[in-house]
Amino acid sequence: MQPQPSRRTPASLTRLRSRRTAPRRRTPSARRTAPVRGIRPGRRIRPRRAVCLAAVAALILAVGTSAGTGHLTAAPAPAGAGPIALARSSVYGPCLISGGHDIQMTEGIPTPGGYSRSTGTVHALTLMVDFPDAPGQGSALDRYREFFPQTQDWFRISSYGKLDYRPAAPIDHWLRMPKPFSAYGIERGAPFDPGYRQLVQDIVAAADPDVDFRSYDLLNVLVTPNAGPSALDTVLSVTFAGNGDAPVADGTPVANASFVYSRQDDGSGSYASTGYRVLPHENGHVFGLPDLYTQEGGGAVGHWDIMSEDWGSDNDFLAWHKWKLGWLDADQVSCAAARGSTAYTLTPLSRAGGPKLVFVPVDARTGYALEVRTKGGNDEEVCRPGVLIYKVDANVDTGRGPIKVYDAHGGTGGCTRSPNVQAELSDAPFGQGESFKDPRHGIEVLVEGVDGDGTYRVRVTRG
Repeated sequence: MQPQPSRRTPASLTRLRSRRTAPRRRTPSARRTAPVRGIRPGRRIRPRRAVCLAAVAALILAVGTSAGTGHLTAAPAPAGAGPIALARSSVYGPCLISGGHDIQMTEGIPTPGGYSRSTGTVHALTLMVDFPDAPGQGSALDRYREFFPQTQDWFRISSYGKLDYRPAAPIDHWLRMPKPFSAYGIERGAPFDPGYRQLVQDIVAAADPDVDFRSYDLLNVLVTPNAGPSALDTVLSVTFAGNGDAPVADGTPVANASFVYSRQDDGSGSYASTGYRVLPHENGHVFGLPDLYTQEGGGAVGHWDIMSEDWGSDNDFLAWHKWKLGWLDADQVSCAAARGSTAYTLTPLSRAGGPKLVFVPVDARTGYALEVRTKGGNDEEVCRPGVLIYKVDANVDTGRGPIKVYDAHGGTGGCTRSPNVQAELSDAPFGQGESFKDPRHGIEVLVEGVDGDGTYRVRVTRG
């Protein structure tokens, strides 16, 4: 059947809560800056001391964030940043879509340079920070344990072991900032205020005597939860990603850093098992992934990717993101660029091994992705398994809807009532005998069947 757009406009949000909506990470579009001249290519964080203070004066951090975005410059991608070895002349060439130069954070493949490596061993420096007017409550290590080892396990499962994420907290106490939190004037995670630049400078200066930043690939800053508003009101969490014009520590810029503020506790009693998920979302940005929710909420992708919804029940990355991050091998991805009718098989994304992604390119910027989603792995709330079909547009920026999931059962209200899960898209996958059609481009996808081991058979026809 021809998929129809969701008939229920999400009245507010990305994250749905029973009887009320969770706060949306607002994208302050009015605060977006124009491209800045003189920005050097970004590079991996391995930050240093006195030099860092001089660099802060020129600090303009490019952001892959849940709160705002800055200008992102490209550079040669670091090893392991994604499927960078795939030549455009290969059979995958038509599927390596890319965005324009004005796109700050693109869904294109390969991922531009400047971000942290997303494969192999990645060392994550984690600092717990408090302020004179918001002293840390309890042990700083207790704050650390809100996120680890859960985040580490999440990346291990999602990457099929391709990412060995190793967190470290070399400073085991609260790192006190020299100014009150209120003095920095931080609002909505917007990174361009002088106060935020000062905060980054102060964190680097305070940590540098005890930390060799050269030993780490990315930075996590866990702010004491009593600094700033509740996440139920405003989510301040933000990520600075991919820009070399950051404070410098131990010789290199602190170019990829995630900040987490108040707890994403929806009151359902699940925080101990779900509250950490804001960090994998923010770290997704340091690996080069854009936000998939929009100012209108999570109605474009729903709970099918943590870059869309990171409240409540666990969910995974889309297969497109796993390919972009280098977690899928070449033989797990099919590029359906040829005319005619071709059959493919897909195994569940939650299961290691086997074919995982079929991409049907439309043009140099866009295409349709096919994958199988079932309950398992990092996916807790899959209530209708099947073939998920979505459009990827590398020319649409972060937070503006670069990915759109097609709902095979639009207008039904979905198949889940789990808090913080976008209900309407919960039954989006296509089942046996159901089809997706794009008449304009002569593309049809038919789900022919599913085998006993959970392998789905799909047929792509191009006119």
